[in-house]
Amino acid sequence: MTLTFNRRAFGALLAVTVLEALIVTLGAPYPVLRGFVGDVVAVGWAYLAYRSFIRANVLPLAMAALLTGYAVELGQYLARHFGWRLEQPLLRIVLGSVPDWWDMLAYTLGFGLVLALAAWKRRRAGLRAA
Repeated sequence: MTLTFNRRAFGALLAVTVLEALIVTLGAPYPVLRGFVGDVVAVGWAYLAYRSFIRANVLPLAMAALLTGYAVELGQYLARHFGWRLEQPLLRIVLGSVPDWWDMLAYTLGFGLVLALAAWKRRRAGLRAA
């Protein structure tokens, strides 16, 4: 693992950031889109954030993204349990404030999606080389 800057991953990160912003702003009337699909995409966002600055294999970066999602959910649970509250509305939107097992499933599906897309990309690159 080394520090680096990956332009392609950073470009994809910017695109996924726009997608997440659209999900948050336009997805309010659609709870499944905002609450579930947004969390699936959030793992991909975290993966791309790590990939933009760390050169490593896909699996460790995808695991880090998954564990980031799980950590956010644990933070939500602990905040609810101890009565803590984020005062910044933007942070409440980004990090959420309600722990939910469906979020854990969404993060896990996002992890699987990252691995599937990486495998598809590897296979596609291998077909081009052949």
